[in-house]
Amino acid sequence: MARAVIAPSLLAADFGRLAEEARAVAAAGADWLHLDVMDGHFVPNISFGPLVVQALRRHASLPFDVHLMVAPVDPVIGAFAEAGADQITVHAEAGPHLHRSLQLVRSLGKRAGVAINPATPAEAVAPVLDLVDLVLVMTVNPGFGGQRFLDSQLPKIATLRRMIAACGRSVALEVDGGITAETAPRARAAGAEVLVAGTAIFAAPDYAAAIGALRGAADGGGARRS
Repeated sequence: MARAVIAPSLLAADFGRLAEEARAVAAAGADWLHLDVMDGHFVPNISFGPLVVQALRRHASLPFDVHLMVAPVDPVIGAFAEAGADQITVHAEAGPHLHRSLQLVRSLGKRAGVAINPATPAEAVAPVLDLVDLVLVMTVNPGFGGQRFLDSQLPKIATLRRMIAACGRSVALEVDGGITAETAPRARAAGAEVLVAGTAIFAAPDYAAAIGALRGAADGGGARRS
């Protein structure tokens, strides 16, 4: 397995200095920038919209990994694509027509992802594996940062790893929620390739050291394909 992809979640950054924070994690060795969009409906909190993504795009060259925790999601996909998202992930639970949502993302020239909440089984993504570039497993219930990693999701990650291998396509397997130097090796060993981390990076005094610790723990933690 290639080295872990580290995607700092801007939700944990200082919202008064978002551009500076985005530049700082890029300089510290981040691979992607994860942008959690919350609507106050699908999840309890409200974070930011396409105007913030558009403003950040001028200050950051990292790939923008936009995670839409929004329902209904189809009406906003175009705005985030235009704002500068490189890949757009929608939730399987966010609407009745998941195929249509993913087809819309792809029609706009963006990489498409599907996310599933902790209570949603891995099998929910099987019908759309031919349409996605990324599967995101939520390892906390979405809506708040700083939550504890749910070990109950590890078998799901392993199942998805096998499903992706069987489909014969290049699909990234991402995890989001409670990722630290302690939990990253477990997620990685189950088959995760992309690690989203918020508090573990942005609450650290040294972003480069925090990213290095996460990557070292993940890649030195017995990573294997299940």
